[in-house]
Amino acid sequence: MTFESPESRPAAAAPGVQPAAQPVQPVWSAPVRRTSGGLIALTSVGLVVGGTAVLLVLVYLATFLGPGALLICLILALIPLTAILLAVRWIDRWEPEPRPTLWFALLWGAGVSVASALIFDLGVQIALNLSGASRSASGSGADFTAAVIQAPIVEETAKGFGILLIFWVLRRRFDGPVDGIVFAATVAAGFAFSENIQYFGLAMMDGGAANLGFTFLVRGVLSPFAHVMFTACTGIAIGLAARRRGAAAAGTILLGLLGAILLHMLWNGAFYLVDSASLVTYYLLVQVPLFLAAVVVVILLRRQEKRITERRLSEYAAVGWFSAAEVSMLATPEGRRQARTWASRQPRARKRAMQSFIRDATRLAFARQRMLNGTAGHVDRADEAELLGLIQADRAGVIA
Repeated sequence: MTFESPESRPAAAAPGVQPAAQPVQPVWSAPVRRTSGGLIALTSVGLVVGGTAVLLVLVYLATFLGPGALLICLILALIPLTAILLAVRWIDRWEPEPRPTLWFALLWGAGVSVASALIFDLGVQIALNLSGASRSASGSGADFTAAVIQAPIVEETAKGFGILLIFWVLRRRFDGPVDGIVFAATVAAGFAFSENIQYFGLAMMDGGAANLGFTFLVRGVLSPFAHVMFTACTGIAIGLAARRRGAAAAGTILLGLLGAILLHMLWNGAFYLVDSASLVTYYLLVQVPLFLAAVVVVILLRRQEKRITERRLSEYAAVGWFSAAEVSMLATPEGRRQARTWASRQPRARKRAMQSFIRDATRLAFARQRMLNGTAGHVDRADEAELLGLIQADRAGVIA
């Protein structure tokens, strides 16, 4: 594979893009890397809070499961967690999110969200006991209310708040619905991991290995992506809100949260409203089509990311920042695959420069997209200038 310097600027410049004064030449011999204050704060504080919450949840589970049962259930819960994280990695390949932020999202789901739900449920039980009632005494009606109304509202709100925190702190890296899906799926994966440990443990206590196997089949094989599908509604809504302002953005987020709650209610309600003989039919006719529709939405959104990258980089190419060949390499799956294959045979420094070239060019495309959406401020315009400098450094590292 060969790499050429960007072509001279054509007569018709793309509107709103600062032209390059001349065909781009390398100006640095080593990439410049910046650190985000917001990312550092979110990572340091968030990881401590999230990690502490996870430890507390595990201690709570160990109190009634015992260390041995906890270990067995934890290992079983890792199986669906791994499947979800592999799916997240596939979704996140085009414009990868910072790894520390994904760790924060995972710990928020596994720790803070689960702890919030447990504390809220404990508060409800205390209130019922103080009022002279109790959930066990009130029978199936109270169980239905807790599972079908309370749990979806509390759990989806707790998970959604974690995604919203990421959005507030990393606004300039939150480009759209795909980012929302990635963070939502990671939060939901963490929540499902802790919840699965609890459900597997209760199954062992109630019916031994046979009951545990059935529970694992339902939660780990047939519905590992249930929480992901619920919370993805909130993630997509927050991603869309990144392209809006004011009341429109807030309304979009609330609608997404409402969708997550309703899907969660639909799932939990089936176990109360549908008899056991019809549960499989309900699953095949309702939940499977919903899951397939979610997969289609993800695929369409990923294709939209690729189109945005190609269009925006073509505008920069029109004013001399890239060549046509570079746009083809950076904005198409085939081009990226060819570039990475070439880089894999190069020295480590050149390989890393190619990876940075692809990543920084993609971020540049989405920074410009934010400006075209009208949601950009001075930070995004500063990002554009800095990313253009980083891209020159990346190019120098590749062709050195």
